[in-house]
Amino acid sequence: MQGELTVEQAADVLNVSPEFVVRLLDEGAIPSHGVGEDRRVAAEDVEEFRRADDERRRAAADELGRLGQELDT
Repeated sequence: MQGELTVEQAADVLNVSPEFVVRLLDEGAIPSHGVGEDRRVAAEDVEEFRRADDERRRAAADELGRLGQELDT
């Protein structure tokens, strides 16, 4: 993936709503810049956010599994 994406395209890549992407942009979780009244994000930044988010989810799932095993013993 390369180039720039619109908010809607970034939402499609992340499988979330455009409103959620705007919130991520406002929070600075994904860098963006304005083009007129629209915002653009680097495809590379969206992909990096997706990879990091996947990693956070896997770590959380692993931790839940570990905690579940501790409760069973």
